[in-house]
Formats: sequence, structure tokens, C-alpha cells
Amino acid sequence: MPSFDIVSEVDKVELKNAVDQSNKEISTRFDFKGTDARIEQADTELTLFADDEFKLGQVYDVLIAKMAKRNVDVRSLKKGNVEKVGGDKVRQTITVRTGVDQELGKKIIKLVKDAKLKVQAGIHGGAVRMTGPKKDVLQDTIALVRKSITDYPLQFQNFRD
Repeated sequence: MPSFDIVSEVDKVELKNAVDQSNKEISTRFDFKGTDARIEQADTELTLFADDEFKLGQVYDVLIAKMAKRNVDVRSLKKGNVEKVGGDKVRQTITVRTGVDQELGKKIIKLVKDAKLKVQAGIHGGAVRMTGPKKDVLQDTIALVRKSITDYPLQFQNFRD
């Protein structure tokens, strides 16, 4: 039976390159001279540091621009709260979302069931597997999910006949 997986992944190498390029630009920009503005990366968690909230927003803008140039989907970022570190300094934690979580998986399955497409769906770890009798039905499912879920970056992999 034909099947495919719906996943959400971020290229970690490109993410690291975007963070490195952002740090390089921040260190050379005139408006950041003498400040403690930087980005630190720990696997899928980014921490932005700056002297005030305005500069923190500028650091975030630089990061977004570099990620867009390196084809890393910025919809996978989830911003945390701005925390005061000491004095006037602030930091913000940004989580890079990978994998399809339970809530999104259930939303996708409900979407497909409500459309009355003849496919079976199941959540397997960080992916949603769709199985159907024909390739055409699965292609209709991909089109439906692509059109309906726009706030989360999804990829369709392992298409098998």
C-alpha cells in the first residue's frame, strides 16, 4: 500500500551557519559596538543576549535574515519570554521546533478524517504516517495538508508505492 510521512525538520548545519553568520555581523555592526549582543546555540535552543529589548529585537532581525538566506524556515522558531539578566541586560530563549508534536499530529489526522479521504493516519514518534489505497489519494492528502497547515513548516517524506 502506498504511504508517506509528514515530518518537520530543520537542517542543523544550516542553522549553525546562520547563527555563526549572525554573530559575525553583530560583532562588526556599528550600532552594536561596545555591547554584549550575541547568539548562543545549544542543539535546538538559541539564546539571544543584548543590552536592552530594542537591541534584542535587532539581534532577532539579523538572525531571521541570515536564516532566510540559508533556507532555514523561520516558522520553526518559537520565541520565549524576555528575561532580565542583571543590570540592563536581557536575554531571550528561542526554541527550534522539530518533529510533529502530538497536538499538531491530532490536528492533521482530524483534518484528513473530516475531508473524508480514504487514508489511514497514525502518529509514529515525531511523524504522521499516511497510508492509502492509491497514490492519487495520497497526493490529494498532501495538497490538503499543505493548504490547511500554514503556521508550521512541514515536509513530506518516504513516499512509497
